[in-house]
Amino acid sequence: MIQCYEIRNGALSALTGAGAPDEPGGMAALLGRAGWIDLISPTPEEEGAVEAALGHDIPTRDDMAEIESSSRIYAEDGALYLTASVLAFPDATRPELAPVTFILSGGRLVTVRYHQPRSFVTFVDRASRTDQGCRDGASILLALLETIIDRLADILEGAGRSQDVISARLFQADARGEGPVDLALVLSQIGKAEDLNAKVRDSLSTLDRLTGYLSLTAAGAKPASAGRDKMDRARIKTLQRDLRSLNDYGTQQNQKIVFLLDATLGKINIRQSDIIKIFSVVAFVFLPPTLIASGYGINFVHMPELGWWFGYPMSLGMMAVSALLPYLFFRRKGWL
Repeated sequence: MIQCYEIRNGALSALTGAGAPDEPGGMAALLGRAGWIDLISPTPEEEGAVEAALGHDIPTRDDMAEIESSSRIYAEDGALYLTASVLAFPDATRPELAPVTFILSGGRLVTVRYHQPRSFVTFVDRASRTDQGCRDGASILLALLETIIDRLADILEGAGRSQDVISARLFQADARGEGPVDLALVLSQIGKAEDLNAKVRDSLSTLDRLTGYLSLTAAGAKPASAGRDKMDRARIKTLQRDLRSLNDYGTQQNQKIVFLLDATLGKINIRQSDIIKIFSVVAFVFLPPTLIASGYGINFVHMPELGWWFGYPMSLGMMAVSALLPYLFFRRKGWL
């Protein structure tokens, strides 16, 4: 699918009917008017139409998945190709990290993506209502990156609150009288938190490389655009500061996740130790009665108590006392 947006007074206006075969003027006219072309899971025909309008190749999905920096950030035939990993939530709970390619060419921006990050929807909604400083493709890219980073910040904040809930459940449940904590569930929640945190940090690292390259590109702008370049460089520096602060926050969250994991495993070990301790105490308590019963279970003819009327009650009493004394001893020591 192709979504085209025209720049109007710093805002964006969707070109309705973009991609429709019966659009007046044809696809080429629409693409020529667009300041931002958003390709969402494009078909080969759509890729061909955009390539014809731009005069540049559109990277394939396999090209976008390359992990080396030289394949993600490069300039070719006057166009700038920037690929970053952007987070999305296709089912509201499972995070999905997938690449998005930004192409700057001829004063316009082209984005290529195969998933639906919420940040794109948010940006389109804002840019269609208010002036977001969209003057050309570069300024649209910066505004879009600001929205993506804001979205990552919101995700990190929500993840931090989720970790606080896990921590409270792990350390305060007993004090609040909520009963034993389901440690298997806590481990599952910690695993999900680690997965989300890792994907957010991966996204932040790719965006950090992207903005670093943009800062070098802006520094080499022509003197005629010095005033505009100064503004863009200030926005890029702000983005880089935000990325660094979010990276630091993500690192702190990762350390907390490791702590929660260690604490959960420690609690599991304590519970297992308590269970083993109970079995050990029970075994020790019943050891003396077993010894007495074993002694009187020996089948010899000449045993003094065999013919004694009180022998059986006495042996029962000895077994009961020999079991009770170790139990009381353990209780007094606080081992039970």
